[in-house]
Amino acid sequence: MAFLVLAGVAAIVAPFAITPSVNDAAILVQAQAEKHGAGYPAPAPPQRFSQALVATEDHRFYSVFDPGVDPFAVGRAALGQILRWRDQGGSTIEQQLAKMLYTPRDHGTGAKLEQVALAIKLSFTYAKPDILAMYASVVYFGSGYYGLENASCGYFGKPAASLTWAQAAMMVGIIDAPSIYNPRVNPEYASARERHVLARLVTVGDITEAQAKAELAQPIGLIAKASGKNLPCHQASQGGPVK
Repeated sequence: MAFLVLAGVAAIVAPFAITPSVNDAAILVQAQAEKHGAGYPAPAPPQRFSQALVATEDHRFYSVFDPGVDPFAVGRAALGQILRWRDQGGSTIEQQLAKMLYTPRDHGTGAKLEQVALAIKLSFTYAKPDILAMYASVVYFGSGYYGLENASCGYFGKPAASLTWAQAAMMVGIIDAPSIYNPRVNPEYASARERHVLARLVTVGDITEAQAKAELAQPIGLIAKASGKNLPCHQASQGGPVK
């Protein structure tokens, strides 16, 4: 265990000095959002989506001991590179955001180390709500939808603030592998992933098991994909810019 921690620390320190500042993160978010036809600035991600995202992707996100990375996960990944293990995953929300903004086309160990360093910088530069807002503005949900508001309109015909727990869980589930968990392409896989996200919400105490069962008993409300570029609900863009 101590070796994993030391490996994680070493993986962080080396690239930290050579990676760029993240003061331009909000500018990069705006550029990506506009490139993909997503409104900017978008409304803040609603509580149900944020809670589902944190419970599933990064349950230590709000911890005072979270520097933007999980040292154990980083150490495990570093050891995995040496021993040629299968990818162990464990990227925090900040690491995923760093990848989307700074190294979207880079792969391999070097890129992962850059993402670790950039994630730490993001964590110390921006407040947690701002990080979630940036993430939700640029993340890909499949079916050509970038950004939470576009995806919510495209899949359910309503703004993200109106998503049910089940719908928010399905949206978060898509993020892990949009080509696999797209509910229009693989509805069974998407439903299984939705159940996993709801189970995570139960585990961390955000909802009860009874709530999860009630949500699963209701129709998910997926709509047919709209033709052309017009989404079937108003694309709100009233939020304030991330600072």
